[in-house]
Amino acid sequence: METEKEALTFEQASAELEDIVRKLEQGTLDLDATVALYQRGRHLVAHCQGLLDEVALRVQKLVPDDVGQMQPVPFDRNSPPG
Repeated sequence: METEKEALTFEQASAELEDIVRKLEQGTLDLDATVALYQRGRHLVAHCQGLLDEVALRVQKLVPDDVGQMQPVPFDRNSPPG
């Protein structure tokens, strides 16, 4: 299942996760099915977070330097916008 999960795009994993949430919210599944879906959902969340982390490493923002020239700097999700 790991290789299948890794082959999913963010959009595919997100769509499957939405479907899992919808099924779990219905509350009609037995315990084994609920646990299995919950575990699959956790794997999908980890996969999506991993993909987002990879993108964050590639994203740069442009900020002006001392003379007003725009320079790329690594994206830091904890820094204030601007």
